[in-house]
Amino acid sequence: MKKKITYLFFLLTFNLNAQEKPNFIVVMVDDMGYSDLGCYGSEIHTPNIDKLAREGMVMNNFYNDSRCCPTRASLLTGQYQHKVGLRRNGASLNKSGATIAEVLQQNGYHTAMVGKWHLSEANPLKDKEKHLKWLNHQYTPDTTFAAIDTYPTRRGFDKFYGVIWGVVNCYDPFSLVEGVKAVQNVPKDYYTTHAFTDKAIEYINSYKKDTKPFFMYLAYNAPHWPVQAPAVTIKKYEKTYIDGWDALKKRRYESLLAKKIITKEDYPYTKEEKEAIKWNTLTAEEKKSFAQRMATHAAMIDEVDQGIGRLIAQLKENNQYDNTIIFFMSDNGASPEMLNTPGYQPGYDRPSALRDGTPLQYDSPEIDKIGSSISYTTVGSGWANALNSPYRYWKKESYNGGAKTPFIMTGPGIKKGINYSLAHIMDIMPTCLEIANVPYPKVYKGNQITATDGHSLVPIMKGKTVTNYDDLFFEHQGGKALISGDYKIVALAKEKWALYDLSNDKTETKDIFSDNPKKANEMIVKWNEWAKKMGL
Repeated sequence: MKKKITYLFFLLTFNLNAQEKPNFIVVMVDDMGYSDLGCYGSEIHTPNIDKLAREGMVMNNFYNDSRCCPTRASLLTGQYQHKVGLRRNGASLNKSGATIAEVLQQNGYHTAMVGKWHLSEANPLKDKEKHLKWLNHQYTPDTTFAAIDTYPTRRGFDKFYGVIWGVVNCYDPFSLVEGVKAVQNVPKDYYTTHAFTDKAIEYINSYKKDTKPFFMYLAYNAPHWPVQAPAVTIKKYEKTYIDGWDALKKRRYESLLAKKIITKEDYPYTKEEKEAIKWNTLTAEEKKSFAQRMATHAAMIDEVDQGIGRLIAQLKENNQYDNTIIFFMSDNGASPEMLNTPGYQPGYDRPSALRDGTPLQYDSPEIDKIGSSISYTTVGSGWANALNSPYRYWKKESYNGGAKTPFIMTGPGIKKGINYSLAHIMDIMPTCLEIANVPYPKVYKGNQITATDGHSLVPIMKGKTVTNYDDLFFEHQGGKALISGDYKIVALAKEKWALYDLSNDKTETKDIFSDNPKKANEMIVKWNEWAKKMGL
C-alpha cells in the first residue's frame, strides 16, 4: 500500500497520466573534491550544476564508499559493496545483487549507460611488453578488456558507450567500448567529457520517439587523473591558484559558511594533514607546476558543467525535463595520489606513450604541457586536502574528506533547500524502485539476490529530515568507520580507532576516544560484528 501511495504522490506531482513514470538520470563524477562546485563553496564556474542545486535539494550529510569501484557497486545495487563482489578495488560486480538497470529494464524502462564502468576485473596480458603496447594503442590482441558477461550491457543496460577500465587518457582512452565492441579509433579532437555528453544526448533523443521512461547512468571520468582539459578552459583558471592550497582551503571554508552549508560551531576548521605536501616547502617552479595542475582540475569540472548544461537544454527541447529526476554526486573525495612512486609507473592500466610513440610525461611534466594528451599527472595531496574542505583526508579513507560527497537531486516533486539527513549512495536504488513502483526481486535470472541495505530517499524528497540509519558502516582496504547516532569511530589502515562527536565536530578534529572508552568499544564491537558478516 505504501508503494502505491508514493507512486500516486509522484504521478500527481509530475501531473502525469496513470501510464507514465518518471525518467531517472544519475550523474557521477570521479575524484571530485567536496567543495569543488560553486554551490558548495567553489570558485570553479559551475552555473548549470548550481542551477540544479537552486531548483532542487542539496544534501550535506551524504556518503559514498570512498573509492571508485566500491561506490559504483553500492550505487547500482543498493548494497554494501562487500556483498556484491567489491571487497577490493578493481574486482567484478557479482550476481548477488541485481542492478537498478536490470530491475527497471524488466519493468518497462529504457536503460542506458555512458562513461566509466570500472566494475569488471581487468584482463591484462601476461606478456608485459605486449600489454604496454596494448595500453598505448600500438597492439591489438585477440582478447577483451574483461569478461564480456561483466560488461554493462550484460548487467541490465540496453546501451553502453564508455570505458571498461578505471584510468584513461581523456584524449584517447583505453578500453573504450560501444555495447561490447571495442572502439579502435577516435577523432583527433576527441575528449572524453565531450564524447560522453554527446552520447548521452544521442540516447535521450532516441527516447523521445515513444512514451517509455528511461534510466540513464552518466558516469564522467573527470576530474580523475591524469588531469587533462582543453587549453581554452584551463586558461580561465591559470591565475586562480598561484597562492597555493592553504589559501584555497581557507577561501573554500569561508564560502561554505557564507552559503550556510556549514556552521563554525559544528564544523571546526581543520589543519592540514601531516601526510599532505607543504606549500611552503616547494620551489617557485614547483608552485607554478602545482598551480597549473589545479587549474586543469578546475577546467575538467568546468567542462563537466558545460556538458550537463547541454544535456539539460536537450531534455527541455525534447519536453523530457519536467518528467526527469536528476541525481548528481561524486564517487569519493579528491585524490592525493602522486605518480612518482613505483606503484604508479606505466603498466597495468597506465600507458607509457601515445599511439605515435610520444612518451607520456608522468608526475613532473613540463608546465606548458600540463593538461595536454602527453601529460600524465595529478593534483596531489596538498590540493586534495584543500578541495575536500571543510573535511579531513581524501579518496580511499573513511574520514569525511574521502567518504562524503556533494549530493544534489532535482525534479518536480523534490522540495527545494538544504537537507541534513544521513544518507548513502546505496539509497539511490531503493529510491528509484519506489518512485517507479517496481518491486525489488528476490531472484534474478536464477540467482538468489541479497537484500538491499539502502533506504528510499522519498521522505527526504518531500522535505523531511529522517534517520534511516541507526548504524552506517564503512571499510575499504583497511580503512574503516562506523556512524552510530551522533558518534563516529574511524581509523586509517593499520592505525588506531578514533572517536568523534559529530553533533559538534563534523570535521573530525577532536578525538574523544580516551574520554568515552565505553562508547568507543561498544561501537568497535558493532563494527567487528558487521565486518564478520561482510566476510572481512
